[in-house]
Amino acid sequence: MFDPDRIRASFARQAMMTTFGAELLSVREGAVTIAAPILPGSTQQQGLAHGALAFGLGDSAAGYSALTLVPAEFEVVTSEMGIHYLAAGRGERLVAEGLVIRPGRRSLVTSADVYAEADGQRTHIARLTGTMVRVPA
Repeated sequence: MFDPDRIRASFARQAMMTTFGAELLSVREGAVTIAAPILPGSTQQQGLAHGALAFGLGDSAAGYSALTLVPAEFEVVTSEMGIHYLAAGRGERLVAEGLVIRPGRRSLVTSADVYAEADGQRTHIARLTGTMVRVPA
């Protein structure tokens, strides 16, 4: 069932991730890591990473983590996702580490931790938890 190429191909079709300049850093069964630079177009009024960038990366990392565990005849969509912002998104890029907490037959509980990287240091800036639901491909 686990097919990293399937995840890479799907990610390549994500227009939002392309807009963010995001890239897949790793794809493992039940876990995906995505990174994106903090570009001028994804900052808020104080020059920090906009919360939408953190949310988008985290949601995608969690979703793709879920997709690694479902059969090829299915995709996943976000049913619900909550986020706790923990620190300012200050730095060169954000890294989102998605993980499946509990895979179910129809829905999968997921999480993602988002980090800002600056000068070789990582700061944990957000934690997302949510549910992905299987849908026909």
